[in-house]
Amino acid sequence: MNDKQLFFNYQRGLKRESKIVLTWQLSILIIFISLWEISSRLYWIDPLLFSSPSRVFQLIIQRFANGSLLSHIQVTLLETILGFLIGTIGGIVIATLLWASRRFARIMDPYLVIMNAMPKVALGPILIVALGPGYLSIIAMGFIISVIVTTLVVYSAFNEVDPNYQKVMLSFGATRWQCFKEAIFPSALPAIISTLKVNVGLSWVGVIVGEYLVSKQGLGYLIIYGFQVFDFTLVMSSLVIIAILATIMYKFVEKIEQLLIRNRSV
Repeated sequence: MNDKQLFFNYQRGLKRESKIVLTWQLSILIIFISLWEISSRLYWIDPLLFSSPSRVFQLIIQRFANGSLLSHIQVTLLETILGFLIGTIGGIVIATLLWASRRFARIMDPYLVIMNAMPKVALGPILIVALGPGYLSIIAMGFIISVIVTTLVVYSAFNEVDPNYQKVMLSFGATRWQCFKEAIFPSALPAIISTLKVNVGLSWVGVIVGEYLVSKQGLGYLIIYGFQVFDFTLVMSSLVIIAILATIMYKFVEKIEQLLIRNRSV
């Protein structure tokens, strides 16, 4: 069997594995939705509290039709994306500064540990007072929750890169910045991508909590409003939409990961 045939069999095996995984994923989703619907109709669970997929779907269609849901989705999605981007970029920049200056890293180490241990949600009321009850305070919540995790994970990834890479480049007269650009940062890309995946969830948590506290728009506001008026179908509908949007963001990050890996292998 020649190399071309081996490569063809390998690619076919990967596609077959992907189909099997996708089939199982869809099967689990269908089973979950079916059990939810049956449990609600047969009163195995309280339909007032947990609603049902058919009610959730009907409510989403109605609210999309009258345009009342789209504006809430746009607000939350914009806040989440901004919090995600600012938190991730900010964390990478801070991690780079820590790597560039060991003294700065030693100075900041206890403060990073404290900030990581501190419950960021508790800062919500302070941010609202400081920044006002608007979009800025909500985006800041998404930023704060993700930036510390990004900083710690990426900085650790920089330090875990094989030091021989840097030694070889320095022996050829490379500057410290060139070592970072050509060896340290590319080697830490897998950890950075992993951080992006984690930050998708963290950014959603930060924004939704911020909307709980202050917003008059957004999916977090709809959840709180649904609890206040005992419309738990609205609550479940908002949670379903959040899950769908978070999944789309996660898949987008996965596409970026595949693109980066493909470019590195070229």
